[in-house]
Amino acid sequence: MPDKIIETAREKMAKTSALLKKELGSLRAGRANPQLLERIIVDYYGTPTPLPQMANISAPEARQLLISLWDPKMIPQVEKEILRSDLGMTPANDGKIIRLIVPELNEERRKELTKLVRKNCEESKVAIRQVRRDAVEQIKKMEKSSEITEDDQKDAEKEIQKIHDDAIKELDKIAAEKEKEIMSV
Repeated sequence: MPDKIIETAREKMAKTSALLKKELGSLRAGRANPQLLERIIVDYYGTPTPLPQMANISAPEARQLLISLWDPKMIPQVEKEILRSDLGMTPANDGKIIRLIVPELNEERRKELTKLVRKNCEESKVAIRQVRRDAVEQIKKMEKSSEITEDDQKDAEKEIQKIHDDAIKELDKIAAEKEKEIMSV
């Protein structure tokens, strides 16, 4: 029974790490990355649709994104949404393809982005600590109701703590990589 609680905690912590990775992937680090456009939602004939579901997005150069829409009639709509977003990029189109030039980040913006990375990392750590707290509470309840022995409880808590520590290290590693990417010119 404690194995199920431990496994659930491990899965939740892994999901938190994956979510942080995805969130940080959508941060603009001065390099063209198709993930930057995942958050852009376009009104596609009355249906809010994420841009990657209605176009092929590629990065042919380090500082350029190409958006090839499957329905070229949507180009004005997509351009409007890109301009409305917080990306700070101006789209240019040739009637078939939208080009986005990723501007160079200035030092101040880089520092703001690293603060944002740290904030997102800290929020993820809080979520992981909550998962650990919940799992430990469940284990303690099982011991109180005599479903498991006190030794089993201690072993399970040690295992949960180990999983927690590994997850926190993983979050720190993800954040450090993103900070390094942002600060590299």
